[in-house]
Amino acid sequence: MNRRELLKVAAAAGTLPWLAGGCTSRESHAFAAQYLTGNFAPVEAEITATDLRVTGQIPEQLVGRYLRNGPNPVEDVDPLEHHWFIGDGMVHGVRLDGGQAVWYRNRWVRSTHVANVLGEPGEGELPDFGPNTHVIGFADSTWALVEGGAPPVELDDELETIGVNTFEGTLPGGFTAHPKLDPDTGELHAMCYWWPNQRGYVQYVRIGPNGKVTKSVDIPVAGMPMIHDMSITERYIVIYDLPVTVKLSMLVTRGGFPFAWDDDHGARVGLLPRDGAAEDVIWIDVSPCYVYHPMNAYDDADGNVVIDVCRYERMFDRDIYGPFGDNVATLDRWTLNPTTRRSSETRIHDRGQEFPRCHPARLGKPYRYGYTAAVDGLDFSRIYKHDLKTGITRSIAMGAGRHTGEPYFIPREGGTAEDDGFLLSYVYDAGHNTSELVIWDAQDFDAPALARVHLPARVPYGFHGSWVPDEGVGV
Repeated sequence: MNRRELLKVAAAAGTLPWLAGGCTSRESHAFAAQYLTGNFAPVEAEITATDLRVTGQIPEQLVGRYLRNGPNPVEDVDPLEHHWFIGDGMVHGVRLDGGQAVWYRNRWVRSTHVANVLGEPGEGELPDFGPNTHVIGFADSTWALVEGGAPPVELDDELETIGVNTFEGTLPGGFTAHPKLDPDTGELHAMCYWWPNQRGYVQYVRIGPNGKVTKSVDIPVAGMPMIHDMSITERYIVIYDLPVTVKLSMLVTRGGFPFAWDDDHGARVGLLPRDGAAEDVIWIDVSPCYVYHPMNAYDDADGNVVIDVCRYERMFDRDIYGPFGDNVATLDRWTLNPTTRRSSETRIHDRGQEFPRCHPARLGKPYRYGYTAAVDGLDFSRIYKHDLKTGITRSIAMGAGRHTGEPYFIPREGGTAEDDGFLLSYVYDAGHNTSELVIWDAQDFDAPALARVHLPARVPYGFHGSWVPDEGVGV
């Protein structure tokens, strides 16, 4: 029975998710359609372009590739059933060197499905579903990542697919879209789950700088929560167990995306000691909500764990096809006491925002500055810079009809101030239906962009990316 037949059966039985969530089928279809229109729409071809036109001056220290992954269906999909998170992965990249923009490339991450549609033989081991969520550089490799599923897919330096990478056979199961790089040890920390093969637990995995797994811990959880991200502090691995869980009834629609809001699943945060076992996790309740992305977490002088997050009141409740239809995320601070197992919550900034980033050397440590993309409906027209010491928030306006993606912070070589560096983002210009890679001075939000790299193709709205320098890692 195909998905459309399953949809008819579910409708006859009255079990369609929009009925359960209080959303009419007309509203549900409107939510679904928005994720295939405008700059959500996929691009149809792979492009290679060299000697790109640049307005301004690219900083000389930037020698490497700025990469970004996102969903881009390789063939037509049903606009009434498509979930934004399910599209085939496509990585967009710009290589910078010597103050020049050397090339732009966009490539589908090969899966068995993508290879079949493109009529390719499919060399190397390929996953059934191409990772579409993140792309990082680690252990001298480039990895395309997805949450809750396949291991990473390795790409070469020009974004062609090599094949599945299981860390030389040491990865015990699936992986995650959001590993965290410890700035002191060079280790990569990950909170992994993969459904439907894994139910009843999530798995903490630690990977050494050589790209091999050095530790894994299975941590029991009720049901199958959607754990999109994680955090680290100098003492703990942070686990987000929040009320978006697997609901098998969802498989009849949304392209097979099985997660939805769950009023019966509590909201809690787990603190796993760095060298601890599953029984050592300290669970602390928080108010019901959903979090895709923490900005940072750290241990304070009083022994508390402080976590700054982009917090949603609910997720996949009315809008079951993507993240923007129910509510917007605010920037909140949670302070967790591991001794009393109590939490307190405060609001840092009440405007809609997502894709938080901070200085990579401050990850897991006390920090002052964080950066987010503004979210106002489907308007992403500003980048925020939060000074967490003074409480002052500044912003860069993209300009009329222009929309940012995730802001990525790169420290300036030799810089001593925490905000001394550059912000990079792909920016979409709706008036011209084009995109640019834009570089700003992170200390001077009043100045125009340092450089704008004009791209030969539109970069659709997507998820996450990294600056991958020729020397070093990018996560």
